[in-house]
Amino acid sequence: MSDSLRRLLGIMATLRDPQRGCPWDREQDFASIAPYTIEEAYEVADAIEKQDLEALRDELGDLLFQVVFHAQMAAEQGAFTFDDVAAGICDKMERRHPHVFGSARVDSAEAQTQAWEDLKRQEREARNAQAGVLADVPTSLPAMTRAVKLGKRASQTGFDWPDVAGVLDKIQEELDELRAEVESGGGPDRVGAEIGDLLFSVANLCRHTRQDPESALRRTNAKFERRFRHVEERLRQQGRTVADARLEELDVLWDEAKQLERGIRPA
Repeated sequence: MSDSLRRLLGIMATLRDPQRGCPWDREQDFASIAPYTIEEAYEVADAIEKQDLEALRDELGDLLFQVVFHAQMAAEQGAFTFDDVAAGICDKMERRHPHVFGSARVDSAEAQTQAWEDLKRQEREARNAQAGVLADVPTSLPAMTRAVKLGKRASQTGFDWPDVAGVLDKIQEELDELRAEVESGGGPDRVGAEIGDLLFSVANLCRHTRQDPESALRRTNAKFERRFRHVEERLRQQGRTVADARLEELDVLWDEAKQLERGIRPA
C-alpha cells in the first residue's frame, strides 16, 4: 500500500473516531453519504467533459474519499474493509478478463464485450438462480441510464429490435401516440405516460447507436446555455432583455449563435 493511501485511510479513521473525530463525519451512515458519492461521480464526468485534467485529478480524489468513507463505516460494523474492496475488484477484473490473465482467446473488442456480458450473466445467475434478468439493475441510477441498462439486459434474451431502423420506427410511433394524447386533451397522467414511453424509446436508440444518453444530454444542455447567453449578450448590448424581445427577434439571434458556432459570420 502506498504512503498516500495509508495516510488517506488514517485520516478517514480519525474523522470517524468516537472521541476525537469530526461530529459531522461521525453522524453519517451509508444512506446519508450515498448522495455525495453520486454527486462526486458526476463531477468526475464534468471534468472529463471539460477536458480539464487538473480538475479531474481533484475530482477523482473526492470520489476515492467516498469509497474510503463507505469502507470505513463497513469496517466499523465488521462487514468488510477497504482492502476487501480492493481485493474484490482485483478478483473480478481477473475473472472477467480470462484472455489476459488466463488461457482464453478473443479476436476483437466486440467479442470481448460479449464475453464480458456472458460472465456477468453467469455471476448473476450464480448469486440468485431465481432472479429475473432485470432483477439487479439499480433503481437509484439516473432514469435514462437505467433505461439503457434495462434494454441491454432484455436484449440478451433476444427481446430487442434487430436494427436501428426498428428503434426509429418505435420512436415515431410513440411520438404519434403522445401527439394524439395531447391533442385529445389527455390528463397529466396519460400524457406523462406517453412521454415516458417516448423517452424509453430514445434511451434504446442511444443503446443501439452506442451513445450515452446522459453525456449526449449534457452536451446539448451546454450548447443551449452557450446560445442562450449569446442571445442575452446581444440584447444587453441594445439595452434590452430577453423579456423585452419578440419571439421573431429571439429566433434571429438564436440562428446567429448557431452560425457563429459553425464558424460562419452572420450576414
